[in-house]
Amino acid sequence: MPTYDLYARNPRDSRWQVPATGAARFSWEYDSGRDRLLALYQKGKDKQWDGQKRIDWDLEVDPYDPLGTPEEAMTLYGTPHWAKMTDRDKGGLRRHFASWQFSQFLHGEQGAMVCAARIVESAPDLDAKFYSATQTMDEARHAEIYGRFLHEKIGMLYPINDNLQSLLGDTLRDSRWDMPYLGMQVLIEGLALAAFGMIRDTTNKPLPKQILAYVMQDEARHVAFGRMALRDYYRQLTDAELREREEFVIEGCYLMRDRLRGVEVLENFGIPRAEADELSERSEFLQLFRQLLFSRIVPCVKDIGLWGKRLQQAYVDMGVFEMGDSNLDQLMAQDEEIAEKLDAERFAAEERERVAEVEEAIEEGQRLTG
Repeated sequence: MPTYDLYARNPRDSRWQVPATGAARFSWEYDSGRDRLLALYQKGKDKQWDGQKRIDWDLEVDPYDPLGTPEEAMTLYGTPHWAKMTDRDKGGLRRHFASWQFSQFLHGEQGAMVCAARIVESAPDLDAKFYSATQTMDEARHAEIYGRFLHEKIGMLYPINDNLQSLLGDTLRDSRWDMPYLGMQVLIEGLALAAFGMIRDTTNKPLPKQILAYVMQDEARHVAFGRMALRDYYRQLTDAELREREEFVIEGCYLMRDRLRGVEVLENFGIPRAEADELSERSEFLQLFRQLLFSRIVPCVKDIGLWGKRLQQAYVDMGVFEMGDSNLDQLMAQDEEIAEKLDAERFAAEERERVAEVEEAIEEGQRLTG
């Protein structure tokens, strides 16, 4: 079925065109590069995987409870709207929210793919181009996987959120070669990692847990790449140039924070926009979610050298300043370990099944010959 037939809201234009700006840069130096980036490039090659084979697509998903979301986590829980809803209505609300979340993941991954391709084109150093080429493939795989999950398991999609589209557009329209790194690798990827992680760690459904764990294993490398490249480059910038980038981060963080309300879903259930905004803002679960969403961005921004007074004050106002001291490397290591543990558990289960089949065949053979 065509995707357009599955959208819960009209996505308007079938294509979004962002005018390209900035220079394509070539490097004729082929035999040197930063060891850390080249090691990350090697890891990017070694860690390629096939989403058709690594993920168990035979796992069943209830489209009306795809993530096992508890009632208390629903925005309408405890409101008069919730009291009037039937069990069927509540299942529909779960479906719409899961569709909205994973649709934003899908659109973000396509944006990441385009930004990674832009980095291949515009980065001045060949080692960065090499790694970005592997990331472009990673992002294509992620878009493929999220698209399949939405089409086959939930059967519904939402258009790209206006704030996410705005940040993507700002990132792609900027002619400075480092801005796709900053907008995508630090802001959008950092926020996505936190969102993925919260769902991965709370869902009791095996298929979305697999998808998120394996995608996060890739994304940890992408954020590491952005940190390495930008940390080196930002040491060379003037105070005025750093302030320009800090302003971009501040605006982007506010956009991303406001993106997370999901009011489009509530509007689809007949709730006026102003009331949907108010209900979302009052949601305790949303407040917690927002806090966690900046757990990857704030320490990364601080690490690459963007930590001026205005940026710090913005994070104080958002209530996330203390996250600047989070151990980003430890979080990334955990992402890697969780994906590897899932693989080990799946392979062990498959091996037990194979052993049982062999033993059953032997017993059957002995029975027939005995």
